Amino acid sequence: QVQLLESGGGSVQAGGSLRLTCTASGYIFNGGKCVGWFRQTPGKEREGVATIGDDVSVRYAASVKGRFTISKDNDENTLLLEMTAVKPEDSGMYYCAAAEWYIGYCGPTSDDAMAYWGKGTLVTMSS
Repeated sequence: QVQLLESGGGSVQAGGSLRLTCTASGYIFNGGKCVGWFRQTPGKEREGVATIGDDVSVRYAASVKGRFTISKDNDENTLLLEMTAVKPEDSGMYYCAAAEWYIGYCGPTSDDAMAYWGKGTLVTMSS
């Protein structure tokens, strides 16, 4: 049984940094399948933030490109999201997701291809 567990969310000031971690059981992040981070805020649709594909391609949503970095820690079998220069619009629930199968294209719009989801970790802005 695959389980994804996000951690690292919390309150951050605008311009600050945060590091999100997704720990997997029953799933190998280094297996080459599409994995990524998605987020959702109340009243808005879920949106892709960053993904790593089976061709090792890394893709970001335009809104976070240059500020966020997705990576894998193969030793720890974790998926990371380094958030820097955080903006108020970055607040929301962040979800880690992973595909069950190899897919042709892996990107922030690939949420329909994700079979496994964590419960999320909340990022909020502090004043």
